[in-house]
Amino acid sequence: MPTARLSVVVTRRLPEAVETRLKELFDVELRDPDTRMSREELVNAIRRADVLVPTITDQIDAALIAQAGEKLKLIANYGAGVDHIDVATARQRGILVSNTPGVVTEDTADMVMALILAVTRRIPEGLQEMQAGTWTGWSPMAHLGGRLGGRRLGILGMGRIGQAVARRARAFGLQVHYHNRKRLRPEVEAEHEATYWESLDQMIARMDIVSVNCPHTPSTFHLINARRLKLMKPSAVIVNTSRGEVIDENALTRGLRAGELAGAGLDVYEHGTEINPRLRELPNVVLLPHMGSATVEGRIEMGEKVIINIKTFADGHRPPDQVVPGLL
Repeated sequence: MPTARLSVVVTRRLPEAVETRLKELFDVELRDPDTRMSREELVNAIRRADVLVPTITDQIDAALIAQAGEKLKLIANYGAGVDHIDVATARQRGILVSNTPGVVTEDTADMVMALILAVTRRIPEGLQEMQAGTWTGWSPMAHLGGRLGGRRLGILGMGRIGQAVARRARAFGLQVHYHNRKRLRPEVEAEHEATYWESLDQMIARMDIVSVNCPHTPSTFHLINARRLKLMKPSAVIVNTSRGEVIDENALTRGLRAGELAGAGLDVYEHGTEINPRLRELPNVVLLPHMGSATVEGRIEMGEKVIINIKTFADGHRPPDQVVPGLL
């Protein structure tokens, strides 16, 4: 398929450098203003495009894919996670799916540490006091948090991001523990000075901090449920920058309100933007609007990967970041 005739529809605004390069290479429809496409707009896009470039806010489910036109041959996702895309149905229709893995690793790991610090050192409480103008001066017993050094960090999901978190955690003096589908190679464990737990239950019961870094799959839905939350120490905190569906948000809220957990730092939520209102009221909870990968550098690198995937496909080759259902 000639590149000049390749029709690409982008569902959200992207960095200017990415949009400009897309315009140079393809017959591209850019999104303006920066709002989510409605279902009707997605249907129209998927019917007329050779390539659709969606984001995590677009639900590319089986019903939508069933309405795709004969032209659609590639869904080049802008992002690493693809749980919003029915990859199996796309494959059945002969539509390839690609993503942008590895780009947000360092940025997300930075945010994990930021949330750990924010919760354990009570940074938002101090910030709120300063903004309200109610601070009256230093006091020996005011704003007491906890020291990170010597604490146990349990990482749930020791992939790229989990290992990047482990590297940072060691620099802060944290003891690194992890639970993963597969145990890491001995030399990788040694590099991170990480202790492997085959049992998730046994690990989280002993941790001071739990960092959720696994993808959302049918097997990880509510992996951190009410029963497992009750296993955690009352002095423990939990941080999630991966997918909101991994934690039972209502159970987490109940546990925090009951004092069964010391705090939580969340960048993702089970129901997207519909956050449990009781969660917002808790002073020991730090809530962020899905900022884990929000760096200029990361967003541009994501776009570059999208472009490479589309260009490779246009040249008659398999996209380098093609998603295969069996690997999900």
